[in-house]
Amino acid sequence: MSYFADMTWQDWVKDIIDVSIVSYIIYQLILLVRGTRAVQLLKGIFVLIIIWAVSTWFNLYTLKWLMNQIFTFGVVTVLILFQPELRRALEQLGRGRFFSRANMLDHDLLNDQIDEVIKAARHMASRNIGALILFERSTGLNEIVESGIKMESKITSELLINIFTPNTPLHDGAVIIRGSQIMAAACYLPLSENPFISKELGTRHRAAIGASEVSDAVAVVVSEETGQISLCLNGLIVRDVNEESLISKLFEELTPKTPKKGSTKEGGRFTSFWKRKGDHNG
Repeated sequence: MSYFADMTWQDWVKDIIDVSIVSYIIYQLILLVRGTRAVQLLKGIFVLIIIWAVSTWFNLYTLKWLMNQIFTFGVVTVLILFQPELRRALEQLGRGRFFSRANMLDHDLLNDQIDEVIKAARHMASRNIGALILFERSTGLNEIVESGIKMESKITSELLINIFTPNTPLHDGAVIIRGSQIMAAACYLPLSENPFISKELGTRHRAAIGASEVSDAVAVVVSEETGQISLCLNGLIVRDVNEESLISKLFEELTPKTPKKGSTKEGGRFTSFWKRKGDHNG
């Protein structure tokens, strides 16, 4: 109590500024790693801290010794594991973009965006041109964007068609859409290791499913073999989706959600969509 009693108003102002700056930096770091594999690593570190606290509280000497050894080498381990995120943070800081954040799409802009994607998908499906388009949502896809060719272009059906036209430099890989922009093309996606996926599905579909397994992204796939359009979400795939259902589902998933009483993301229209199509992983 004597510490606070002896503080002047200048000390109070200085401490408030100090805490505010540190809090804001921590908040920005959380935004930076949100949606990347670093989040899972942070969860693991948090579990280790809880185990260490429990072992200390109950005097579990062997467990406490083991946790102390882990923490001794933990700093170097964290630097190695978080190397991609640390590199990206320093790059963004150098570009002056560390404190920037994209805004949500309004409904009119989202309508235009979906319309352009649907027109492109319809054109490519009729000509059996393979395509993979990934819509970023709350989970960041910076690692995937950096694996491709940066574009940051306006979304148009003509551009999407040109990107996926066979024998062009960017046709192989995925297009990443963030907000109202095509962020990158020719991006590499993680392939799904789900053993229950139909053997009929090729690399493009497995990549779309894999990306939807590790993020909340929505993927639209056009098959170059059949011309069918598929939709991937949360590790599930619906094949041969008709245009009306595709538009409805894209608008539903890409519109910022307003929580409703008695409704969950895994229930209601979400579940009925997959059941209606009758195709989960196959």
